[in-house]
Amino acid sequence: MLSYPVYKLIHLLGIFMTFVSLGGVLLYVLNNGTKVDNRCRKTVAITHGIGLFLVLLGGFGMLARLQIHWPWPGWVIVKAIIWVVLGGFNVVVYRLGSRGQALWYILILLGVLAAYMAVMKPI
Repeated sequence: MLSYPVYKLIHLLGIFMTFVSLGGVLLYVLNNGTKVDNRCRKTVAITHGIGLFLVLLGGFGMLARLQIHWPWPGWVIVKAIIWVVLGGFNVVVYRLGSRGQALWYILILLGVLAAYMAVMKPI
């Protein structure tokens, strides 16, 4: 079992990879790019998938180190829901195309909400 700081670094690396990939796809699509024309689609999808995996690995590692088990507190459930939403975010981005400008702000809000839940643990 790894130490808490190592799990935190893994978690943060996953967050950075996930948000870089989502931001890249979103910016590409908002500039009228399509899924078919995206030359970096495979690279972005791999980065997104590995990022999501690392977020999960680091998050559950930290939960184990903090000895938080089922039933999870509310803040963990909210973060898990955000993780699922971010997992399907690419599909929504490609579907909405250039009409999805609000997704830019939604992505930022999801990141802030996840950070708030992790730091403040309100529920």
